[in-house]
Amino acid sequence: MAQLLFHVPEHQAGARLDRVLAECREIHSRALAERLIAAGLVLVNGKPRAKSFRLEGGDEIAADIPDAQPLKGEALDIPIVWEDEHLLVVDKPAGLVVHPAGSTRTGTLVQGLLRHGAEGGDDDDRPGIVHRLDRDTSGLLVVARSSEAYDLLQEMIRKREVERTYAALVRGRPQSASGRIEAPVGRDRRDRTRHSLDTPTPRDAVTWFEIREEMGDHTLLDVKLETGRTHQIRVHLEAIGLPVSGDPVYGVAGDLGLERQFLHARRLVFTHPLTGAGIDISSELPADLSDALHLARA
Repeated sequence: MAQLLFHVPEHQAGARLDRVLAECREIHSRALAERLIAAGLVLVNGKPRAKSFRLEGGDEIAADIPDAQPLKGEALDIPIVWEDEHLLVVDKPAGLVVHPAGSTRTGTLVQGLLRHGAEGGDDDDRPGIVHRLDRDTSGLLVVARSSEAYDLLQEMIRKREVERTYAALVRGRPQSASGRIEAPVGRDRRDRTRHSLDTPTPRDAVTWFEIREEMGDHTLLDVKLETGRTHQIRVHLEAIGLPVSGDPVYGVAGDLGLERQFLHARRLVFTHPLTGAGIDISSELPADLSDALHLARA
């Protein structure tokens, strides 16, 4: 285990603890800085502090940095629906975590993709990952196979040049056939396990929706992301009175017999960042969502 000890320079006074740590050569990533703080391995003037703690010039920071444990590839059954030497597109099943986080260190999508050449980015726990899906959201995800592809894909997502369409079944009916939800999202002010519009750390978030089918008490929507905040679709739809079927946190738990939210990343459309080829890939609903949709129609 390596030890890091330094004093905060005056020009960083007022900066957040996690940001200052992430700029250290020995740490070099925000994700690692957050993990060290959460594990109690970082002290400010001898005391543990939250990652959002604002530092003062001259504060002493001491951090214990565990020796890096490189991720190991695992033999996981991951459907790859498109690939070339630069990138691949996977159809992620529900229940699979995208990358190691917290107590989940094995059996993630990333570890399965290491055997398929996932690469890129400065976070050792997320090689090749340029966008994510919640554990219980299924569907399409594009992954880089090189640092060059990673950087170009990240830039495309930042410029909103990757079109991501989700199928979402909700309780209720929208007031219009289509709409745009613009409301900042962040970690909930009172419940740290949730994200919401009532947050001390708001981040801009925009979601578009369009009705695909109306049936009884439910509506099937096409939903497109303009931004990609944590739990964004689920939070935004709940906020306008359209909770997602089966969602145990923001929607209607157990609705239509579902054991997870009815949310599926059904289509990806983008231009290949290196070859310029147009890529348009679709994914059918998995069996549990298809069964729930049949029940809603009945």
